[in-house]
Amino acid sequence: MKKLFTTALVAMLPLLMLGQGWPANYNGVMLQGFYWDSFNDSKWAVLEEQADELAEFFQLVWIPQSANCGGTSMGYDAKYWFTNYNSSFGSKAQLQSMINTFKDKGIGTIADVVINHRKNASNWVDFVSETYKGVTYRLKSTDICKNDDGGAALAWANANGYQLSSNNDTGEDWGGMRDLDHKSENVQTNVKAYLKMLLEDLGYAGFRYDMTKGYSASFTGLYNAYSQPTYSVGEYWDGNLGAVKNWIDGTKVDGVVQSAAFDFPFRYVVRDAVNNNKWTNLSSNGRTLNQDANYRRYSVTFIENHDTEYRSASAPQDPIRQNIEAGNAFMMIMPGTPCVFLKHWMSYKEAIKQMIYVRQLAGIHNQSTNQVIANSSVNNYYVHRSAGTRGAVLAAMGSTSYNIPDTYVEVVSGTNYRLALSKTTETAWASKPSGEYAGKQTITLTAVSQSADARIVYTLDGSEPSANNGTVISSGSSVVVAANATLKAGLLIGNAVSGVITRHYVIGPDDDFEPYEITVFLKDPTVAPNNWSTVNFYTWDSSNNQHNGNWPGERITDTKVVKGETFYYQTYMITSRNFFMNFVFNQGPTDVQTEDVTAVKQTSFFEVTTQTNKYEVKDVTDIYLPYLNRDPADANGDGEVNIADINLIIDVILSGAVNTAADVNDDGEVNIADINFVIDSILR
Repeated sequence: MKKLFTTALVAMLPLLMLGQGWPANYNGVMLQGFYWDSFNDSKWAVLEEQADELAEFFQLVWIPQSANCGGTSMGYDAKYWFTNYNSSFGSKAQLQSMINTFKDKGIGTIADVVINHRKNASNWVDFVSETYKGVTYRLKSTDICKNDDGGAALAWANANGYQLSSNNDTGEDWGGMRDLDHKSENVQTNVKAYLKMLLEDLGYAGFRYDMTKGYSASFTGLYNAYSQPTYSVGEYWDGNLGAVKNWIDGTKVDGVVQSAAFDFPFRYVVRDAVNNNKWTNLSSNGRTLNQDANYRRYSVTFIENHDTEYRSASAPQDPIRQNIEAGNAFMMIMPGTPCVFLKHWMSYKEAIKQMIYVRQLAGIHNQSTNQVIANSSVNNYYVHRSAGTRGAVLAAMGSTSYNIPDTYVEVVSGTNYRLALSKTTETAWASKPSGEYAGKQTITLTAVSQSADARIVYTLDGSEPSANNGTVISSGSSVVVAANATLKAGLLIGNAVSGVITRHYVIGPDDDFEPYEITVFLKDPTVAPNNWSTVNFYTWDSSNNQHNGNWPGERITDTKVVKGETFYYQTYMITSRNFFMNFVFNQGPTDVQTEDVTAVKQTSFFEVTTQTNKYEVKDVTDIYLPYLNRDPADANGDGEVNIADINLIIDVILSGAVNTAADVNDDGEVNIADINFVIDSILR
């Protein structure tokens, strides 16, 4: 009997070990793979294309809620849970392809789990019915909190013959959608099955729980204890450390924490320091989760997210306005699990890559010990040290008047930050991270070593450097990389090689970029079915500089007829290889506006389609661009107007085929009038 008990206990250990909220001594970095209205940059196919690059730096990628919401949406108005995964970011097949590719590359995908509230199907209190694995799941009106929407939901239910739950909300009320009663057995059954499906069928590695202030922390504990995610982090949006700790403790099941939390206290400390350029404010004095030895394991640090970022002049939010690189540098050397914001990754990629390398090389993890080294209000600098499994990192923030000790080697620097690795790290260092570059690159290789005799040995063909393989140079020397290469560089001390690093360089042609002009066309939305009163372009570029003024931008009056349709248009200059334009089309300072249209680098045509919260925009460039500078009489598109165009029109008339190009006079029909139009053009 004792043997059977022991065997059963051993079998249960993996499950018990998983129910820990977040792995101990975790050294990974997470990417928030979206920002507000990132419908282009966060498409599943777009993220999947970046898997090789992301895998070198991130172990987790958090993506938007991935089920269908009944229209264009960032996912926070969840409608479907089980059956419809064709979302604003791609199809279910594209989602699963991305998750599987990430998994193959060593990246876990974090699902955005929205269970505080749910979108209704047709009225205030009904929900979609879904059948999954032969079981039908449906929330009922009695699954809605009694006091939802300040009592408005109950009033509507009573007036229309429905019944709500007898329980009030166990957290904060939110009037945007129906708040779910997590005391309900039916709600718990639906949520548990949903979470299992995310893990087991779609292949997610863990969860980011949205709006956890909306329901008791005990339910997060209940759901995680059942579904056993490897990673779980809750959005308990509060700058008060005690409140966040209480939420984490509230997730305990049998005394075991079931979820980490976003370290909002840390975010606010960094925000205040970098926005005010007061670096001594980084001394948190025990005000952050990642500075508490008992909780830092459960700290997911961040400095910006989709709710705090600057969105527009009408929605400024609470952003970090300056020193973004410095804020990320400080986060990267601290305990906790760093979560990098997609916009920051896109704008400061080379610097953030180097910061992540520093963290990796020193072996900093979520429970690393750390201490304040110096804090000078007179000179406005702050210096912090974190110890990892391989070495230590010194972050000197603010003024450069602080002298980094000679037991460290400065490896990364920028405005108001310097990162230095302790010489005990014993590693090679390269001045440029893996990436794509224009033209040949000069890479400086440095020995981070306690040995004064340490040299660098490197190869460019991906082979392992050794005393007998590779080129030997002194520390601080450079190598020119003129073609695609896999650099491997290590410390050479005597005949022994250690601390080998790998960098992948893709070298393109020299950046002989020449600025060019693009024109952005919007199909006339002032006619039915949209009937806008005016047309405005609100425009900003890849560096967030506005081009048509503050919201709502500039009223556009120039029009052009292309392929029989009227378009409003404006012209812009693309000034560098990585430069692009972003748009919100609108009819002025009202609620009538489109979703964001981002990363436009070529002449493009857009059409306003259906309206949900914002008008959706369809890219119709393929339809209209061929006709932009084309003679309408050139029916076959060969660049000339001649008998061949007449023959094409005759063929279309005789076959009855649908060919809009043959309707050269744009009267909606293909007939003899089109032939006469071509003849007139030839004679002219």
